[in-house]
Amino acid sequence: MKTPPDIVPVAAYSASDVVHWLTNDTRDERFIDNIFAELCNRLQRAGIPVKRASLHILIHHPQWLGARMMWSDGMRQAEIARVDYDVRERSEFIGSPANEIHDGAAEIRENLERDAAQGRTHAVYGEMRAKGLTDYVAWPLYHTLGKRHFVTFATDRPGGFDAAHIAGLLNLLPSLALVSEIRVKNRLARTLLETYVGSHASELILAGATRRGSGTTVRAAIMICDLRDFTKISDNWPRDDVIDLLNGYFDAMSEPVERHGGEILKFIGDGMLAIFPLSQPQACANLLHAVAEARQAMIALNQKNGETGRAPLNYGIGIHVGDVMYGNIGSRSRLDFTVIGPAVNMASRLEAFTKQLGKTVLLSRAFADFVKSDFDLERVGEYPVRGFNEPIELFAYHG
Repeated sequence: MKTPPDIVPVAAYSASDVVHWLTNDTRDERFIDNIFAELCNRLQRAGIPVKRASLHILIHHPQWLGARMMWSDGMRQAEIARVDYDVRERSEFIGSPANEIHDGAAEIRENLERDAAQGRTHAVYGEMRAKGLTDYVAWPLYHTLGKRHFVTFATDRPGGFDAAHIAGLLNLLPSLALVSEIRVKNRLARTLLETYVGSHASELILAGATRRGSGTTVRAAIMICDLRDFTKISDNWPRDDVIDLLNGYFDAMSEPVERHGGEILKFIGDGMLAIFPLSQPQACANLLHAVAEARQAMIALNQKNGETGRAPLNYGIGIHVGDVMYGNIGSRSRLDFTVIGPAVNMASRLEAFTKQLGKTVLLSRAFADFVKSDFDLERVGEYPVRGFNEPIELFAYHG
């Protein structure tokens, strides 16, 4: 008969173990929402009766003020919700824990077991009481240079959190602040690059394509769009009106491009340069679908502008296809991630032809060959193009 192996008692998992994990074992996890969900589950294993928790992060994004990560008992992943810039004007913010933290509170503690009339009256507390939660605490989460975010924890334990639970939660805040700041700044870097250079270029830059001259040759459909009579508009209209007008125009043009898989590389004054790499299936067709949607968006924008007495906006689009050099160009200390080459020059020349020929969208024969079986194109004729030896056959698209 075998002697049973010695039974070694397993040490209890403690709050200090959670801090150790958070500090030392999360380096390979890229996303803070995943870390936060795992943190809450580990807090439960450490005997801290967290039933609900949330992490609120302010971010620099052109569309959103921040993000809220919400975890509840039993969840393996946190739910993420974006927070709009105008949230601070809405009832969900006014008088809320977020409002109090924003105004400088160092701690918010609410006994949810007592009568609602005796405590804070914001709707979020009523929602937590309705779910059977008994205690709630929120603290600022301090990042460098005075940036404040915040984290909340709630429990359904009768009597709420005890002193040891609160001490355990407070003890992990410095580590959570460090871990979250690294992830937020990584996300911020990616967001800023996506905002200013586009998603594909941002991936290349983050992967190390930061040296002048680094790049690759890409075969792509190229689209260059330009607003008509912008100099006259900018000279005669108030500055704020001009900016508002440009933003509306760029929304109308760029959103369909991004929806159909194009990449906007730059805005130049009132112009826009975008490419659709031919590595994407149906790239040329996708470009024309984007142009058709942009046309409808411009019609709607002009109708809206007309209601306030603004003149309609006119534009021209030149489209070509070919090989482009895609990468870093510029001075030693100031680079631009863009595309250059004869194909880009051709698209620019075609855009200039739209005004001369009275057409809104002009395509080269090289591009038209990709799409002429699926789209109605008007042959405009052959024209000499500056910088090119042979006349170029042009087509108009009225989609």
